[in-house]
Amino acid sequence: MPAIELLKKENIFVISQLRAKTQDIRPLKVAVLNLMPLKIATETDLIRVMSNTPLQIEVDFVSLSSHESKNTPAEHMKAFYKSFDEISKSNYDGLIVTGAPVENLNFEDVNYWDEVCQVFDWAHHHVTSSFYICWAAQAALYRFYGVPKHPLPEKMFGVFRHTILDRNCPLFRGFDDEYYAPHSRHTEIRAEDIAKHEDLKLLSTSDESGVYIVQGRGGREFYVTGHSEYALYTLHNEYSRDASKGLPIQPPRHYYRQDDPLQKPISRWTGHGNLLFNNWINYYLYQSTPFKLEDIDKLGDIYFDFDL
Repeated sequence: MPAIELLKKENIFVISQLRAKTQDIRPLKVAVLNLMPLKIATETDLIRVMSNTPLQIEVDFVSLSSHESKNTPAEHMKAFYKSFDEISKSNYDGLIVTGAPVENLNFEDVNYWDEVCQVFDWAHHHVTSSFYICWAAQAALYRFYGVPKHPLPEKMFGVFRHTILDRNCPLFRGFDDEYYAPHSRHTEIRAEDIAKHEDLKLLSTSDESGVYIVQGRGGREFYVTGHSEYALYTLHNEYSRDASKGLPIQPPRHYYRQDDPLQKPISRWTGHGNLLFNNWINYYLYQSTPFKLEDIDKLGDIYFDFDL
């Protein structure tokens, strides 16, 4: 994939397929349903944060048959993506579903809503732990629990400080008391709506950007409203794109040096972003998944017990 070559230039360690097959282990299998318009940028961001672990991971990028990407060449999609139909009978240790630029639409008005709901429902029985990002977090919470999204008066856009509500959660092992994460969204979910559901647990929030991470089914699902996977210039590229179109967009907050868009962004979140994905992969995939993938459906709605 183009992402692999880009990451090699960043000195990210990638092993060859030949070498992977000579290692006497079962690699973790992770499916990524990529709904973002700029596929290659998202592929690169996600592979980057999954690569900082000693575990061997195989990634399958997945597309929906009900949605055709307008910003990525068809040749790329054909070469590097599988349709959901192709994987629907398979099991995976992990699933990541990305955000999508459809926040201002009602969920049911999104043209691929029915198929994305099929993916959500499939994951309950075929995936050990799922990681829903931004719009996907809102959509999955709505699908499973009826949690509504609420429009914001202006875009939540920037890099915000967060606190942890449950220090014992393995997802936050190694975290500082406060950490930063990027957000880029027009809608929000609210803590009072999460509190109505016993199966949901609010794990991390921000005074400025609100709900950040919610746990479902004891770790079988995580709902993350921001973008800890973002590269340094992703917010800058989004801002430049919207500003060039004349859209009403303010510069991302707490992002540029001295909040000046003419200056270089400050990297505040990369370390914690890597740690967030490393902890999810280690504790909720590697430590929790059955050795035989066909046994995943036997897990049921268990709550993982980490007495480590």
